Amino acid sequence: MDVLDRYQTLQSRRQFLNRAAVGLGSAVLGSLAARSSAAGPVPGALAPGALAGLPHFAPRAQRVIFLFMAGAPSQLDLYDGKPRLGEKFKQPLPPEIRDGQRVTAMTRHAAHLIQPSMFTFRPQGQSRLFMSELLPHLSGVADDLCLIKSMHTDAINHDPGKTLICTGSQIPGKPSLGAWLSYGLGSLNRDLPDFIVLNSAFWSGDQANVQALYSRLWGTGFLPSRHQGVAFQSSGDPVLFLSNPQGVSRSNRHRMLDLVTELNEKHAAEIGDPEIETTIAQQEMAFRMQASVPDLTDLGAETQQTLAMYGPEITKTGSFARNCLLARRMVERGVRFVQVYHRGWDHHSALPEKLRRQAYDIDQPCAALIADLKQRGLLDDTLIVCSGEFGRTVYCQGKPTASNYGRDHHPRCFTAWLAGGGVRGGIAHGQTDEYSYNIVDQDGQKTTRFEDDAVHIRDLNATILHQLGIDHRRLTFRFQGLDQKLTGVEEESHVIRKILA
Repeated sequence: MDVLDRYQTLQSRRQFLNRAAVGLGSAVLGSLAARSSAAGPVPGALAPGALAGLPHFAPRAQRVIFLFMAGAPSQLDLYDGKPRLGEKFKQPLPPEIRDGQRVTAMTRHAAHLIQPSMFTFRPQGQSRLFMSELLPHLSGVADDLCLIKSMHTDAINHDPGKTLICTGSQIPGKPSLGAWLSYGLGSLNRDLPDFIVLNSAFWSGDQANVQALYSRLWGTGFLPSRHQGVAFQSSGDPVLFLSNPQGVSRSNRHRMLDLVTELNEKHAAEIGDPEIETTIAQQEMAFRMQASVPDLTDLGAETQQTLAMYGPEITKTGSFARNCLLARRMVERGVRFVQVYHRGWDHHSALPEKLRRQAYDIDQPCAALIADLKQRGLLDDTLIVCSGEFGRTVYCQGKPTASNYGRDHHPRCFTAWLAGGGVRGGIAHGQTDEYSYNIVDQDGQKTTRFEDDAVHIRDLNATILHQLGIDHRRLTFRFQGLDQKLTGVEEESHVIRKILA
């Protein structure tokens, strides 16, 4: 009983320290790894915290900004224009095109009538990429864009779709892409997290039909918890409990931190739990972030010209425009992975009106982010990825009219775009049939084969890892008897070499 009592005492003490931690926010900071190196990477040196042997080869990119359009934008109305569909308005989708595809319960018994886009598409830039009128600013940087029109996924509903693209699996509990990168490559800045998450506080499109974003989308799963993404707040302290409580000076907090660290180190020596080391790292990082985060989020040093590039929403805290500028400031300071979420894309009804407003939210900031990174010499080694979890159907949901319609979920084909980070600009990879319903090969035949330029979510993730110098087959973590990977252990994944510069 003495042994049991001692164990329970240790556990209670551990829980108290983990939860309280003198207000340093260990419970909400996720896990912020402490790094002992000087701020900023040393050329040719292994980044602090990186696994031995990584990167596997010379990387083309050092950082990633992932712009996640949660809710699934319509590729038919933004990137994959099909002008001939105007002749087929309200005609039933041919059975051989649907080919028995699974559909959602929302349109299972519908007539599946063809709905052309009401928006005009035109070739843009020297590359003549076909872009929607809803994206005039992004069209202005068309020659920097790589449109992957042949994306496909396994999920037909939002939560498994978002979970799959963020973690490589439809089943919750796997590590996120940013967590894998933090685990494998370590930190580029000792005073900021490796992985930061920015959620838009508002959006202009659908306000009613909006799904939640769960923290597991930027979680660590079975990886050590210090690699979790840190979600910045849109108001107040960027990170909860980062400021000192009233009456507590920075020097007093430092003394408290020293005492708690001493207790935690003693506790770790007694029971050997690696998560105690993570707690120590969290608290030390939180202390350093008291100085680094306010400087990071203060836009006062930005020129009026730069602010104007991102558009009028830049002045609104929590806007997508402001988050894009913050993302640039983060990668500029060595944050490895920034994930920006923008909701409001689930347009089952009134799509033209809602999509027009959503495009307003993102068009100018996305173009500005590309141009801003480019003018600072950062685009070459910063990879930007923009995608939703799946696409939208060619058939209408609801009563179709030429200017008012909705579209259902469509996993069989959709469009993602990439820029920078060693990816070729001004190209479109893959193609779809005349209905933007199926991916097709060079002969116009339906396909999901990678050899025919079809790109699964796993292939996209393998390519992102590749650009950061990682062989996706070799970045593993032993769990449940398997060498787990971001790209999974069951299906083959490929690097999309055709799009690489």
